[in-house]
Amino acid sequence: MVVAIDGPAGTGKSTISKRVAEQTEFFYLNSGRFYRAITWKALRQGKGIENPQALIATAADISITVEEDQFLIDGVPRDQELHTPEVDGAVATVSSIPEIRIAVNNRLKRIAGERDIVVEGRDMSTVVFPQAEVKIYLDADANERARRRLDQHGSGDFEDIRNSIAKRDQIDRTKQTGRLQRTKEAIYLDTTDLTIEQVCEKVIAIIHEKNQHGRSI
Repeated sequence: MVVAIDGPAGTGKSTISKRVAEQTEFFYLNSGRFYRAITWKALRQGKGIENPQALIATAADISITVEEDQFLIDGVPRDQELHTPEVDGAVATVSSIPEIRIAVNNRLKRIAGERDIVVEGRDMSTVVFPQAEVKIYLDADANERARRRLDQHGSGDFEDIRNSIAKRDQIDRTKQTGRLQRTKEAIYLDTTDLTIEQVCEKVIAIIHEKNQHGRSI
């Protein structure tokens, strides 16, 4: 079974998807990490995000592997490096490049294979896994999303973060390939006034209802 969870930044996709995967014993895939990894490496190499060809070259050259809970870039576990303000500010531009999206999508499909997975991103249910048995679209109020990002970083200016999220939304919803959109099959969940536990309960209930494998989750 494929559980595809989409939605804009700051809606809790990563936390919710990971917890749901743990509780259902599904494999967890975070598509955003792949784009962040490419962005981080390009910035580390001093490549400007205004140079698409240089970014495409980085995407072709980078080694990304997922081993249980570890996300390795060129063989080295990375996590905090992928969630800096610099990466936050550049990743939307990187992920809007069609060639990079194709490369990342192919990697995701190879990793997914035939296993049961929970995968999250912007176009999981529309482009990468349109055959997903469960499609969920998470959303939240813009101010709440900014507050969550502020809590995640531990510092920063609220207005700057909210403006950054608004800019990211604009890019994600208008990009040429893999734009953020809700399919008619996706179940809409507004997480603004819900706790992480409450959202997880709702998602797991949906998986139970849609489960076609006949086994207990």
